[in-house]
Amino acid sequence: MDLQEDLQEGEMDLQEGDKVRLIIETETGLGYTVLINEEFDGLLFRSEVFQELEENMEVTGYIKNIREDGKIDVSLRPQGFRNVIDSDVDKVLAKLKDSREGFILITDKSSPDSIRFHMKMSKKAFKKAIGNLYKQKRIDIKQDRILLLK
Repeated sequence: MDLQEDLQEGEMDLQEGDKVRLIIETETGLGYTVLINEEFDGLLFRSEVFQELEENMEVTGYIKNIREDGKIDVSLRPQGFRNVIDSDVDKVLAKLKDSREGFILITDKSSPDSIRFHMKMSKKAFKKAIGNLYKQKRIDIKQDRILLLK
């Protein structure tokens, strides 16, 4: 019985946003094929990956999309606006708290590659996170750095 039939009979109880176990299988042009909860095949797009992955590595993932053809897209990030923002905000705060000087030399003007390298997130995600922190008056955004406010 294939996934298509499973879907039609409603035996697959995965839903978008669910936290799942992923085993990385092979790298493809689009990203990585993964095994979800040791049962279903899925695809992790390259644009969702901000860490080194190896075959047979086990990681936590989230169901991003269950397509009509039965294919499942997964992400390494929690789905849903609030969860994603919170985890990015935590990441930025942790980076600031870990820095001895209380600032990071990355801003919303930094290159996407630099942000991806230093922060392990996309520039868009970074900008949302620092916007959120700025509104909460927890950081100050200077021309060349982001400063943690005490």
